Order: sequence, then C-alpha cells, then structure tokens
Amino acid sequence: MGEPGDPPEGTPESAPGGGGEDEYRSVVFDESFIRAARLQEFSAQERITDHAPAVRRRPGLRRGFTRQAVILVILIVIAFGTAIYMGVRNPYQGVTARQPEPLRMTVIPLSPQGRVPGTVSVSELYAHSPAAEFRTAAEGINLPPEQHTAHFSESQVYAALTTAKDYLVESSLDPDVLTGKAVRPVRILLDPQQLDQFDRSFDRPAADGRHEATGWLVRFDPKQAELADTGIRVQGTLRATESDADTLEVVSDHTFVYALRPAGAGSDAKASLFTVRRELHFRFDRDDLRMHQAEMLVSYVQAGPLSCSVDSAAHLHPLLAGQTPKEGGPAGTDPFATGGTTSLCGALAPGAQPSL
Repeated sequence: MGEPGDPPEGTPESAPGGGGEDEYRSVVFDESFIRAARLQEFSAQERITDHAPAVRRRPGLRRGFTRQAVILVILIVIAFGTAIYMGVRNPYQGVTARQPEPLRMTVIPLSPQGRVPGTVSVSELYAHSPAAEFRTAAEGINLPPEQHTAHFSESQVYAALTTAKDYLVESSLDPDVLTGKAVRPVRILLDPQQLDQFDRSFDRPAADGRHEATGWLVRFDPKQAELADTGIRVQGTLRATESDADTLEVVSDHTFVYALRPAGAGSDAKASLFTVRRELHFRFDRDDLRMHQAEMLVSYVQAGPLSCSVDSAAHLHPLLAGQTPKEGGPAGTDPFATGGTTSLCGALAPGAQPSL
C-alpha cells in the first residue's frame, strides 16, 4: 500500500523515488506553527496613513485659458479670416472677368423741312401726332414675358431686363435729368469701370463717338427749353439674349416724345413736340446682375427737330414752335484726323410731326 499522501493510482513512474513531498518537506508548516501565527488587519486610519490613496486626486483647475485652448482659438480665427478673404477676393476673378468696353455712341440730329408746328394745348399736340396711342412715361416701357436661357434662370433674366428699364426711366424720363439738374440717378446704374468715360462725357463733352453726354442720357439746354408736360409718351421693346455662359445682353429700342415750350415763357406759350429714338445695347455679367448695374455697349440716338449745324454733344438744342432750322449742315469731318467720327444729320419727315 502507498503512503497516506500517495495518489490512489500510486506514484507516477516519472515521479522521483521516495515521494514528491520530500523536496518540499523543509517548507511545510506544522499545526503548531500555524496556531502560533498572529493575524493583523489594518484599520481604516492605518490604511490611510501607511498606504497610498486608492484614488489619485485631480490637480486643481487653472484659471484662464490653457495653451492648447489659446492655440485652438487662434487657428479658428485664422481659418475664418481666410474663408472670408477668399470669398471676397477670388484669385481667379481676374482671369475670367470680362473688362467693360467703352460705350460707342452715335447722336444724329433730325432737321425739319419747315417751321415746327405748335399749339398751347399739349393734349391737342399729342392727339394729332404719331404718338397719340403711346403710353405715358414708364408705362410705355414694358418687360417681355418671363423667360430663361441655357445658363441664366428666369430671375436672372428678369434682373437684367429690370435694370435696363430702370436705366431708360432714369435717363429718359426723370425731369431733373432732362433739365440738366442731375446725372447721379443714371450714373449709379452703370458698371463702375465705365464711370471714367461717363464723367469725362459731362466734364469735357465732345462729338467723338465716345464722350457725348447726350449718348448716355436725354437732356435739353435748360436756358432754351423746358417741359410743357411731364406725361412723356413712350413706346418700344426690350429683348434679352444670352451671348455666352457668363453674359446676358439686352437690346432696347424706344421712341420718346416730349412736349416742350420756351424756358420761362409760362403756360400760355405755344408748345411743340420733340422726338428721341434711342436704341441701347446693355451687357450684364453675374456681378452686374447682383449689383443692379449695367455695362453700356452701344447708344444710337436720333433726335429732332434740331439744326444740323448745332453741336448736340453736351445738350440737345430743340427747335421750338414756329422756329426753322439754321442754315448749314453738320460740322465738317476731317479724314486725316484719327480717332474722330463722321458728323451725321438727317431730315425729319413731315409725318413725324403733329398735323395741325
């Protein structure tokens, strides 16, 4: 039989002879040793004072921003500022933006073939003229039906047409503009890059096809004529087309008929009619549409009754009731001078005036 410590199956063949407990006999405690051992459990106070705390205390919060927070705020400010800068000033705008061209203008005076008809009654003048069925003032400048193009929405086309109409109203119907008292209502509707040409046309007007004040707007010599009626008669058309993916063009063709009398003559003086036909070409890029402004490309004007020999660059000098044109044709044209334009003049058809 095996010893009390042997396993039931006996001692394994691989076990060392004499039993496996012999080599651990020196470390086995007998019962008397175990009974003599004293057990001690630390109190809570002893565990606090003699041992490290179980939970590490967090350091107190520092007042103010930490270095990481300051850096983060700086980075956010820099990113936000860069986004604003790139939005306001696109570095590619200079590549794609089209530079406005100078306005090309032609003003043709129409000379009557006899005396200018007139009467005290303005309504009678209009009733016996081709303008009898014209609408009054801005009502005669009608917008075409809503439309869109391949690259512009209905609202963008409408914005272009509305700006063109506003330009026509301010430059052809505003009494202060017509009498030479104001130009700003017209100026603020222009592309800023055309303002130098506009300003020079009024500071130093010249019949050179570039700097005639009467190419930008209608205005009469205030020392010579005044409006006999503010109900100006108007008829014409507006048409919008897309010239390319970034540009809209609007063409206006309107006839304006004004009732005029001599300046300071009073309401008893005879009035006469003065007719101006204006064909204007506008161009709009997307910035112009957003800013409610236009670039003027072409201004073609026919106006009468006028004398061909009178300079119409700064003001129109209408022939009034009972007057006849002055002798002489338009100013001479020098074919050797560069940069000039040919002076033109036309004959005003008798049927274009009231049949009194």
